[in-house]
Amino acid sequence: MSDSKVILVTGASSGFGALTVRALAERGHTVYGGMRALATRNAQAAADLAGHAAEHAVDLQAVELDVTRQDSADAAVARVVDERGRLDVVVHNAGHMVLGPAEAFTPEQLADVYDTNVLGTQRVNRAALPRLRAQGQGHVVWIGSSSTRGGCPPFLAPYFAAKAAMDALAVSYAAELIRFGIDTSIVVPGAFTSGTNHFAHAGSPADAERAAAYDARYKALMDDVNVRLAGLIPPDADVAEVAEAVVRTVELPPGRRPFRVHVDPSRDGSEVVSAVADRVRAEFFRRVGLDDLLTSASSL
Repeated sequence: MSDSKVILVTGASSGFGALTVRALAERGHTVYGGMRALATRNAQAAADLAGHAAEHAVDLQAVELDVTRQDSADAAVARVVDERGRLDVVVHNAGHMVLGPAEAFTPEQLADVYDTNVLGTQRVNRAALPRLRAQGQGHVVWIGSSSTRGGCPPFLAPYFAAKAAMDALAVSYAAELIRFGIDTSIVVPGAFTSGTNHFAHAGSPADAERAAAYDARYKALMDDVNVRLAGLIPPDADVAEVAEAVVRTVELPPGRRPFRVHVDPSRDGSEVVSAVADRVRAEFFRRVGLDDLLTSASSL
């Protein structure tokens, strides 16, 4: 395509991230897939990415990026800018899910989940935004979760709390970046139970004794959460729809990119609540004379 962009996607080793970098590259964009431990843990994922790039003749490569370290975020952004001269889009996708009774997770475990899902976006923003502000243009895409405003099951509390915090951060950033010509979009996936490794790689509580205290009343439910969620999803639902939503959003002209995009085949209600919440935000901004912090797509 003629309007090719330089894009950095975090958490690109699997799941939404792996699908998104491939979909963007196949549209003609220059894409860097951020992954940690390229030489060890994610060596195969990086090799798979390189193989996909060669097979499809696209501009796609892995870049070392551990969102839990500021120096790693700084180095990843610096490499992109050094090699391409610019950075147009940042996609915040890196995240980690945990499953179990909220009480059984230690405060340190909650902090670790928050570190990856929330502070990780802040580190990448602090690395990337000076460049985007200097350019006078850019686009920050946040991969959220329908759990933030829709129906959600129990026993995923640390993950859901972190995704809600990330959503709140994204909403604030939207108003603070728009005068620099930087758009914000929040892509909101529902509970896809296949096509990602979210449940397979979910963390568990460190306090086994407290976790066991819930077994008599809740063990079957905890074991069944994934199955119950899968029962809500139509058989033709495809997790690749999330990557396609990112592509469509990125390729829209500045100022016309949607503030929030839902991809939720289970229809858990997040879209309904978000429509109201985003409209209230937009109306409040108009009441206090901050209309210039909104775009035509700031609410439904």
